[in-house]
Amino acid sequence: MGKTAPTPLSEVIAAIDAGHFKAAESDIAAALQDSRLTAKQKAAYAFQRERMRRILLDFSLIEDQVRERVRKQIPDLTDAEFAKWNAAGLFERMTIDGRTVYFSRAPSNLFRLSPEALSRRDSQLSRLGNANGPMESPNPHHSEVRDAALAQHTRHVAPRRLQVTQSLTVHADAVPPGETLRAWIPYPRALPGQQEDIRFLRSEPARHKIAPESTLQRTVYLEKPARKGQPTVFSITYELMVYGQYVDIDPERVVPAKITSELASFVAERPPHVVFTDAMRLYSAQVVGDEKNPYRIAQKLFAAVDRIPWAGAREYSTITNISDYTLHAGHGDCGQQTLLLITLLRLNGIPAKWQSGWIYSDVGYDNMHDWGWLYLAPYGWVPMDVTFGKLTGGAPEIENFYLGGFDAYRIAFNDDYSRDFVPPKRFERSETVDLQRGEAEWRGGNLYFDQWDYDFAWKMLPGAGSDKEERGKH
Repeated sequence: MGKTAPTPLSEVIAAIDAGHFKAAESDIAAALQDSRLTAKQKAAYAFQRERMRRILLDFSLIEDQVRERVRKQIPDLTDAEFAKWNAAGLFERMTIDGRTVYFSRAPSNLFRLSPEALSRRDSQLSRLGNANGPMESPNPHHSEVRDAALAQHTRHVAPRRLQVTQSLTVHADAVPPGETLRAWIPYPRALPGQQEDIRFLRSEPARHKIAPESTLQRTVYLEKPARKGQPTVFSITYELMVYGQYVDIDPERVVPAKITSELASFVAERPPHVVFTDAMRLYSAQVVGDEKNPYRIAQKLFAAVDRIPWAGAREYSTITNISDYTLHAGHGDCGQQTLLLITLLRLNGIPAKWQSGWIYSDVGYDNMHDWGWLYLAPYGWVPMDVTFGKLTGGAPEIENFYLGGFDAYRIAFNDDYSRDFVPPKRFERSETVDLQRGEAEWRGGNLYFDQWDYDFAWKMLPGAGSDKEERGKH
């Protein structure tokens, strides 16, 4: 009698998503002992064990802890109020092997998701720690970009020159002393009219390897030995010029794009995070209705996703299908909202693609951020930022700035998601989708986010628009 085949990986993934961790662990352990599986197949099963560990790091609270954290914001919180909000699903939770656990950011996310809870919040408390950035509401820079683009008859305007130092610091004794640590720090590609004149200045350690310009998730690779009792610091410093963009779109000129070989992949599904599920098709049909104009369709989809509240997100590597998750969760962060919009646009035959990196400002604010692009004939690729969404409360002409426009306060590190590094990582990444904080590993395995810290420091430089003769130097 033949040996029983291992439980299919898809069933293990589904069991984890359903909270059946013990059963999944049993299936994973059996699969890892099965000599018929390849090393690659075993690694896929092993990652599901790691995914469970990461989920438990994210879902670290029990109900009483959530209630007490909310009570610090609402001192006179009643049990009935809390129960009502909990029943409404405003506290993200999972039931794992019969035990209900809550997402660590659920207490703070409540005030993003419930106007009622926000109105009950102690007015003496400071604003939410994750406050909105200056470009998420009408700002003089939006008018600067739009006015310059219209006046100069070009889409790339209002440049800002920037110097960046990004670092990754592995905790002391995270690995045995003398072991070689490997680190990848995000690094921008030159994108004509978006970010140019990228100049690498220095790194720590000095020896480094910059991935080729063609790398869609570009990095600087560094190595350094660990020393006993000391953190291990990696850093890079560079300069670049970043441009604002604005496309004055006339809906009546927009026609369905001819899907060439260059565009075909941008209207296709890309499992696991861009999939045209039945629920996605139904939602799309409800939003789009009978509309045929690609720009009008894009407007409807953009507005629908913009209505989904922003909330702090669990780690992407723990989510099986991000666009489907965002469709059903009732909230999403920038990357989750963007992947949902990309999926919906592609489903409607409108090419769409991912971009992400870091945003910053003149007033001390900075943050990781994800956004995208869509293709509209005859305009070509135009930018979109559904998280910043519709700019209300300002001049009417800039309300729709982020469907066809960008500010000059963002660096793009990634022109796609979940793409291989150069040189490649040996072990599964901490962030399997995005790349903004960096990655690290040693010969014993990946180093997760709880084993290192990151920092992004920047300063604006004088001379925007200068040294243009040296664009493209690296």
